[in-house]
Amino acid sequence: MLTVATYNIHKGFSHFNRRVVLHELRDRLRELDADIVFLQEVQGEHTRHAEHFHDYPHGAQHEFIAEEVWPHCAYGKNAVYEAGHHGNAILSRFPIVQSLNMDVSAHRFESRGLLHCEIDLDGRQRVHCLCAHFGLFAKGKLAQTRTLIEYVHNMIPPDAPLIIAGDFNDWRNRMSREMSGELGMHDVFHLHGRGPARSYPAALPLLRLDRIYVRGFTVLHSHVHVGGNWQRLSDHAALSTRLKCNEPFKTT
Repeated sequence: MLTVATYNIHKGFSHFNRRVVLHELRDRLRELDADIVFLQEVQGEHTRHAEHFHDYPHGAQHEFIAEEVWPHCAYGKNAVYEAGHHGNAILSRFPIVQSLNMDVSAHRFESRGLLHCEIDLDGRQRVHCLCAHFGLFAKGKLAQTRTLIEYVHNMIPPDAPLIIAGDFNDWRNRMSREMSGELGMHDVFHLHGRGPARSYPAALPLLRLDRIYVRGFTVLHSHVHVGGNWQRLSDHAALSTRLKCNEPFKTT
């Protein structure tokens, strides 16, 4: 069994950047008890936030969220600016054997990336995990989807368990057909008898921007986390799923 979550954390600020919510956000993610967490818009460094916000933690946001719960983490730097940088991150209870970050930006106005981690599940099986954040414009998203598909074909064995999660900005659900036809991957909410989850805006989710695609797993449960203690954190809703590997675990 494997529990997975994905969340665009909006650089640790509430909607409209009114307040720092990293401490609350960390608490909510820990309550999910996920084995692997895919994060987007993670602030790897910002030299000015600590000066303006008394409760802003020192160090990288993914390390602050991961400490004491997820001993293994990887960060992919995407957007770089004078005060710092942000990107994607993967947190894991299991060892990350190797990681690679790839720039998939479609143009210079949107810095986007694809973070690939190979994770060893207790020495029994390795699972490939890709955390993605795609652009807003159709032409760029099409190119990024093709890059993702080609990367999987070239870099990941076709029989390897695979999870691809993140913020795809795919409100028209154009990716799912290609992911199914070319990679044999399906959205976990679709496998549960529904369409892709509505995840944006978090206060009243209408658009289907975020996904968890899987290959080699059976979906036992999937959930969109909105309302209650999740209110007024990120502008996106968090998604989680409970998975069971289809094949018996093998020694690597």
